[in-house]
Amino acid sequence: MLLKQALDEKLMDQRVRERLLQEGKITKEDVDKFLASLPDDSQNVEETTVK
Repeated sequence: MLLKQALDEKLMDQRVRERLLQEGKITKEDVDKFLASLPDDSQNVEETTVK
């Protein structure tokens, strides 16, 4: 099951997602479903300053 999950997440990689959408390999609904399933980690944010 871990391999399938890893492969599914690769399909949603933002670096290739637009191309896969254009090719019809994934749908906008697939992307929306994936994004909705991501956890909200906003409480774990740590701000840093870059000089």
